[in-house]
Amino acid sequence: MSHFARILLVVLAMVVATPLPEVSAASLWEMAGALTARDLERVDESGMEMIVREGVVTLTLARPTQVKVLTILGQPLSQQTLPAGVHRLRLSARGIYIVRVGSVTRRVTI
Repeated sequence: MSHFARILLVVLAMVVATPLPEVSAASLWEMAGALTARDLERVDESGMEMIVREGVVTLTLARPTQVKVLTILGQPLSQQTLPAGVHRLRLSARGIYIVRVGSVTRRVTI
């Protein structure tokens, strides 16, 4: 194995082993508004609507729902039960995230 390949493996191992900073789940999701009749018309059979635009994930929930946000590597960023209503999450880092809302899992690209 070449010297370059060894260095590359060491750097890769360090990047994979470095945990993401802990972030409070309460600080990630912001309540954007109460649930209206118009919001309820837009939710699908799973009881939610998800819109991703300009680095912001907007969730409309018809009922309290367990929501998980993970990096593409599976590292958790947020895990909490959100009440019914409209919620926003700003993801500042570009990348691919996995968002699980109840039993629905979606890939989100920022």
